[in-house]
Amino acid sequence: MLRFMPQSDLAILDPIYTAAYVTRNHAMMVFDTLYGTDRETRVSPQMVAGHTVSDDGLTWNLTLREGLRWHDGQPVLARDCVASVRRWAARDSFGQTLIGVTDELSAPDDTTIRFRLKRPFPLLPAALGKPGSSICAMMPERLALTDPFKQITEMVGSGPFRFKADERNAGSLVVYERNPFYVPNPLGASSFTAGPKVAYVDRVEWHVIPDAGTAAAAIQSGEMDWWEVPSFDLLPLLRRNPDLTIPEPDPMGFLGNMRLNHLRPPFNNPAIRRALLSAISQEDYMSAAAADPANWRAGVGVFCPASPMASNAGMQVLNSPRDLTAVKKSIEAAGYNGERTVVLVPSDLALLKALGDVGADLLQRIGMNVDPQYLDWGSTLQRLSKTDPVAQGGWSMFHTYWSGLDEYDPAQHTYLRGNGMAAGRGWPTSEKLESLRNEWLFAPDAQERKAIAARMQEQAFIDVPFIPLGQILQPTVFRRNVSGVLSGYALFWNVKKG
Repeated sequence: MLRFMPQSDLAILDPIYTAAYVTRNHAMMVFDTLYGTDRETRVSPQMVAGHTVSDDGLTWNLTLREGLRWHDGQPVLARDCVASVRRWAARDSFGQTLIGVTDELSAPDDTTIRFRLKRPFPLLPAALGKPGSSICAMMPERLALTDPFKQITEMVGSGPFRFKADERNAGSLVVYERNPFYVPNPLGASSFTAGPKVAYVDRVEWHVIPDAGTAAAAIQSGEMDWWEVPSFDLLPLLRRNPDLTIPEPDPMGFLGNMRLNHLRPPFNNPAIRRALLSAISQEDYMSAAAADPANWRAGVGVFCPASPMASNAGMQVLNSPRDLTAVKKSIEAAGYNGERTVVLVPSDLALLKALGDVGADLLQRIGMNVDPQYLDWGSTLQRLSKTDPVAQGGWSMFHTYWSGLDEYDPAQHTYLRGNGMAAGRGWPTSEKLESLRNEWLFAPDAQERKAIAARMQEQAFIDVPFIPLGQILQPTVFRRNVSGVLSGYALFWNVKKG
């Protein structure tokens, strides 16, 4: 048995309904995906044995591997996967792009998934195998036909673990058991979400322990085996314990973001958004969130620093010396008229609270009428869905972070969208960003994609859909008798406990 302490409680089970990372990690245990992605971001078949593509690039036939079964014993059929892809694509940005270029998605027989496209789309496997939120989780047709904007609570997948609904204790315990009927991919080696997914432990328990001191004591004593996101201030203590392993952090890391509400004053004014860019000190944000400079990186643009899409294009706006007096004058000249600026600050998540505190203080220092509102994370999420003016419960700004995977390139980067109400909380509109993203998706080669990504970064500093705040390099910690932990995020196949 493996005892694991997740980053937070598993409040929502459905990986299509939410992009929360704790739900994604749960989903990767229960569900499988058509393709997998290794640590070098190479995509390979996972549930499919392979695919064929017509000479004109418009017809893709994906063939399922033999022997795949759902946890209820029923065979995995192509029509299940078609329904699953459609449900995922209704919510996911990359999925929306794929469906947008698809004329027909069908299951001509039980093992064949067919895409007929409007134009060639070589990124089709990358979309179906994306490891970041939201994953394209395969589920039985009867579940996949559920409205994607409604939650599924019955967890039937074909993944290496089964979810034990009868043992779940909300806010405290989540349990999984090894799926004895799982058929691992026979090809390659396990690397991130690609290759064989062999479950070596019969049972995995997630114990939700919000207090960092209690969690640290539990892993040091051997009561727990793995702590997903140890508190930065406790890392020196944990590193001194010879019974613990703290591997090098995932180079993708987590990217801090400031998200602005483009629908309501004051940040519906692009000149005010651009003026705010010149006030941002990534060093201030990162030192508050992650303490020791070894835990973070500044000078970060709109893409993950580990991505080939990262560049210095337009970065002078973030890297030049800060002059808050000049910023205050610029904001006044842009038309700021003392509007109340509501900053939502989650009080129960230390990292997000640190980012929010820095942001609220910064706005005060540049002369804005700041109203920081401290809420628990669940209440924050409810408020963020509101498009109303601040007087009716709306908001102006919040801070969050995304995995570097989710800001790796324009296809996956939700915060680089400029498609208005479909762009998610903040709702930015930018025809130029959308046009550049479309160019990137259909660019002929890697060199052209990199050039387009640089132009997108420059455009992002004009439209300011969000402001990058730096990269956090978050380690994990586990007992020395635990081995086989894969790099990336919390994955439970390949893990052994001695």
